[in-house]
Amino acid sequence: MELIHDNAATFDALQGKTVAIIGYGAQGRNQALCMRDCGVQVIIGIRPGKSFDAATRDGMRVMSVAEAAKAADIIHILLPDEMHGTVYTNEIKAGLTAGKVLSCSHGFAYAFDVINPPADVDVIMVAPKSPGTEVRRRFVEGFGVPGLISVHQNVSGNARDIALAMAKALGLTRAGVLECTMKQEAYEDLFGEQNVICGGLVDLMECGFETLIEAGYPAEMAYFECVHEAKLIVDLIYEGGIQKMNTVISNTAEWGEYSNGPFILPHDELKARMKESLRRIEHGEFAKKWLEEAGNGAPNLIAAREALAAHPVEVVGKQIRSMFEITLNK
Repeated sequence: MELIHDNAATFDALQGKTVAIIGYGAQGRNQALCMRDCGVQVIIGIRPGKSFDAATRDGMRVMSVAEAAKAADIIHILLPDEMHGTVYTNEIKAGLTAGKVLSCSHGFAYAFDVINPPADVDVIMVAPKSPGTEVRRRFVEGFGVPGLISVHQNVSGNARDIALAMAKALGLTRAGVLECTMKQEAYEDLFGEQNVICGGLVDLMECGFETLIEAGYPAEMAYFECVHEAKLIVDLIYEGGIQKMNTVISNTAEWGEYSNGPFILPHDELKARMKESLRRIEHGEFAKKWLEEAGNGAPNLIAAREALAAHPVEVVGKQIRSMFEITLNK
């Protein structure tokens, strides 16, 4: 895949265009601020509430979602996945007239047919590969985070130029942008979250913590070993890969990685389970169950959040972090 850099993108495709950012959460606010700093005409579509007030305080031009969709040339939806379908149908669709651009930062709604856009509009994705706060931080520093772009419908013939211009306005092309399909982004993103970054890593941390405290080791030490130090290791991998991390840790730790890792996570068994997870994602089974869960008020999600909050790893972690805060504030 070709990595697209800053010199391959211009702001020309955004000249005279108004971008409506729908939603003002972590991605919405930070993307809006970056675009505005680059001279893009930005308006915010949001319902009354804390986000509406925050956008107003930031000096944004704020209006209802329906008004923003009607006024904009580019409608950039940055809402939680489970809200896209309802908000699109009830508040955006009527304002999405021929020649406009429908945009997002995650392909979920298009990969799983939550939104079926009309055939006379461009549909694109501009996706930072980081939380919104990091997008803004790196932008202000003069650099950027990597990103992805996708062209789902190219009625105008300019959809790719518009996506690249938006990526440039977020600082993504400073780091580098890859081009993919909506389905590739959606499937890989869900897979990584569920199997490695969130689901896999969190379960490993919890199991390690529980094993040590059940064996009689101090909970505070178990937290340091199984949770706290994970950030330090991931930072090293981020900076220079797994080999860089292995050059920094001790020989004992490195040998333990090679000798005990496959015992804890048997490679063939683990890969078989991951393949089944990927199958469920690609066939829409996960999306269907999640949208049903969200549509019912997300009772299982809420119960899982409450259970995690009461788990000893969170209770002990909160205590340890508060101790750090006391030390740092002295």
